[in-house]
Amino acid sequence: MIIGIIGLGLMGGSLGLALQNTKFVTKIVGFDHNLSHCEEALKLGLVHEIVSFSDIKTCDVIFLAIPVEGIIKVLKEMKDVSSETTIIDLGSTKALIVESVPEAIRQNFIAAHPMTGTEKFGPSAAIPNLYHDKIIVLCDTYHNSEKHKNRAIQIFSHVGMKIVFMDPTEHDAHASFISHMPHVISYALANTVMGQEDPKSILSLAGGGFRDMSRIAKSSPQMWSDIFKQNKKNLLHSIDVFEQELAKSKKMIEEDNWPLLEEWMSKATTLHKIL
Repeated sequence: MIIGIIGLGLMGGSLGLALQNTKFVTKIVGFDHNLSHCEEALKLGLVHEIVSFSDIKTCDVIFLAIPVEGIIKVLKEMKDVSSETTIIDLGSTKALIVESVPEAIRQNFIAAHPMTGTEKFGPSAAIPNLYHDKIIVLCDTYHNSEKHKNRAIQIFSHVGMKIVFMDPTEHDAHASFISHMPHVISYALANTVMGQEDPKSILSLAGGGFRDMSRIAKSSPQMWSDIFKQNKKNLLHSIDVFEQELAKSKKMIEEDNWPLLEEWMSKATTLHKIL
């Protein structure tokens, strides 16, 4: 198969590297509006060739590894893609994207969300094992033909991913808690410290805990603002729930209720028994 990747940053570039280790991929071509990304992707060997947008539409499989708002725009320009071509998006939201798919390509469009990533972006952030042993969520597959559904399963299985099927609305509700809200919290934590009178002095004390919690605040603001926009309702709900928990802890501390606070924290530690 000839694979086309639109978007040559972390997700698209890492996928290009991963697919080069599979036997059924004969060629990987790429497209990106950012010309420096194209040059860098070629230099790093993320794809074999850079092609035009019209050329990439002739590939056997097309991956959309671009921001979620961009995915919706690009899908509108793919109405003329062959019914034999599989189109797979890698967006972090699913419901609005699925609703926006033109009917002409609905059967060959696979709505996917790989539950992986880093805070880095751009072609230089690409790593070969980003997808290995990670979960890939496939949504709304009952609208797909068996050919395209099976092709997507084959590709993601060969790069070592664990496949989960889910309704797009359910996906977005879950993603708001385990992905989108944590990013809001990380940005808020970073801005809380940066808003103090002497942030450099405070950050000189930063240890592993602060670094872990603030790490994803280095993620692309443009990409994440698009995600927050598309999943606004679920995100606001998850923030409300988080604020309730934060208010509980604040109240227990104010009232010197240390036994109850310890019990509350002990409950939180059970999370990692599930993870």
